[in-house]
Amino acid sequence: MEKEKLKIYIESKISELKEKLILYSKNSYSPYSKLRVVAALITKNSIYFGVNIENRSFGLTNCAERSAIFSAISNGDKDFEAIFIYSPDYDKPLPPCGACRQVISEFNYNIVIIMLSKDFSYEVKFIEELLPLNSLENLKDKN
Repeated sequence: MEKEKLKIYIESKISELKEKLILYSKNSYSPYSKLRVVAALITKNSIYFGVNIENRSFGLTNCAERSAIFSAISNGDKDFEAIFIYSPDYDKPLPPCGACRQVISEFNYNIVIIMLSKDFSYEVKFIEELLPLNSLENLKDKN
């Protein structure tokens, strides 16, 4: 998608999603970090929301991005187009963590990632920028 069309698409989606992102952020379970995060995964067929769900055993915590992706996969929807990441508690555009970058790349290496700040300013990245040198990219082809 060319740059100007992408900007129009993103700003249209932010306008469409804004109220729901704020609403869903209240479902976050984040008693330890106090950082509520919500992700909206846009597919060709639907929009899937996910929130971060923390656990006192931090390794068992699930991020918003993975919650949204797992919901889509559970519903048989793998045609990912974009993912919006938002926190009402973060001043800057919020990037996905390393684990989420890996999961995102598993399903669509060309997905548009829109990282939002609490005031809805944003940065746009592609997974290849956030996860360079994807050494596992061809692993599925070898099996």
